[in-house]
Amino acid sequence: MSAGDVTIGKPHAAMGAPSETLRAVFAVICVVVPVAIWLLPLDVPPAAKGAMAISSFMILAWMTNVMEYGAAGLIGCLLFWVTGVAKIETAFSGFANDTPWFLFGAIMLGTAANKTGVPQRIGAFVVSRVGASYSRLLLGLIITSFMLLFFVPSGNARLVIMASFAISVIEGFGVGKGSNIGRGIFLVLTYTAAIFDKMVIAGAGAITAVGNITRFGGVQVSYALWFVAFLPCALLTIFAAWQFAKWAYPPEVERLSGNAEDLKTKLRGNQAWTPLAVKSSLLSVLAIVLWMTDSFHHIPASAVALGVALIAFLPFVGVLDVEDMQRTNLMPVFFVASALCMSNVAQETGALKILTDFFFGSLTPLLSDRVVAVPALYWGGFVYHFATASEISMLATSLPVLMEFAKANHLDPLWIGMIWAFSAGGKLFAYQSAPLVVGYSYGYFRHTDLIKIGAVLTVVEFIGLALSVAFYWPLLGV
Repeated sequence: MSAGDVTIGKPHAAMGAPSETLRAVFAVICVVVPVAIWLLPLDVPPAAKGAMAISSFMILAWMTNVMEYGAAGLIGCLLFWVTGVAKIETAFSGFANDTPWFLFGAIMLGTAANKTGVPQRIGAFVVSRVGASYSRLLLGLIITSFMLLFFVPSGNARLVIMASFAISVIEGFGVGKGSNIGRGIFLVLTYTAAIFDKMVIAGAGAITAVGNITRFGGVQVSYALWFVAFLPCALLTIFAAWQFAKWAYPPEVERLSGNAEDLKTKLRGNQAWTPLAVKSSLLSVLAIVLWMTDSFHHIPASAVALGVALIAFLPFVGVLDVEDMQRTNLMPVFFVASALCMSNVAQETGALKILTDFFFGSLTPLLSDRVVAVPALYWGGFVYHFATASEISMLATSLPVLMEFAKANHLDPLWIGMIWAFSAGGKLFAYQSAPLVVGYSYGYFRHTDLIKIGAVLTVVEFIGLALSVAFYWPLLGV
């Protein structure tokens, strides 16, 4: 699973981890390849060769999921330091970057929102008011999932929350696993949980992308600009996913009948608005308002996330406490920080320039023409993503190289970085994203269903992106 998500709750079955035999094979590969790179008589400086060897261990460990992502990253940082490839201030420099602290703040804000039941209230409000037909309920679930993105930044956490609503709706229709209603609802919620994270700077993937664009591209990225730029793609995704599910999985039952009122009562729940829930809601709204207005007050989105999260710990606020910190999985923060450490070491030792020349040297004629660059970047990122275990490792290992290439060839790092980051949204297989693994584990759809929706929405996303870049982004000054 991607280290970029924090799971709350637990689906019916676990999957995605390699078998013990396969894990042993992967472990050997993670050792043999770095040692081979270290010993090869390459015509590069020793520090650069050492950085490439250790980086290959980190990348292979992330790709094969042989161990926890954050732990693998920290081992790499330690090796950079103890082998003399980099000084300690460079080997662990990613922790002095604002990106992991942005992620930490976002995770804690999501923990606060979920603890007080705010996402559940939002979901119950939307779903219980859209109507009793399958079509309307499906659309309501998709819209709710997108709305929760601002309150719960983890794709896994949002999916677990939405799964409870989905199961109630499916049972309300009197069907279960194997039904078209169950497959359509769970498939769409699973896939959109993974792709929505790229359209708002909230999930770990988007935060990682922004951190690398800022650090290596030398440009500031506005939260509001990112949201507005990808809003047409978000609306298109909602509509396309809705239509796909209705077309590919026609419902066995068109409307709820006698179960409608029971479903609405169940979704609304009986939780009262406690002072804690009100405080959590106000903090979430404060963060969203400050993020959306960052072009006016110029407070970094990372500072907003961390600051509001820390306010939740204050004694007179009391939304979060030490037990919440202990229950929350913070290893994604270490993973993102270690990925930045790897990039910083590669840049300082010269390994990044070697990789830039090797991987992106042939792209110069393609990226210089914006019309050709859009499909080159989107489909290039889509193909590159097959080799990585998650969009976070895909973005963390490629964006520093791409940003250096953009600056060296006098191209717009922000424009290129945004397209490349968005290309991580298109997926065909569950291993490419943690929410896909979690959604699949509920048992409502098959791998072939995931390939179907992935193939359709990946093309739809490209069309939406190409049109946005050509006609809409210039209006925003991108």
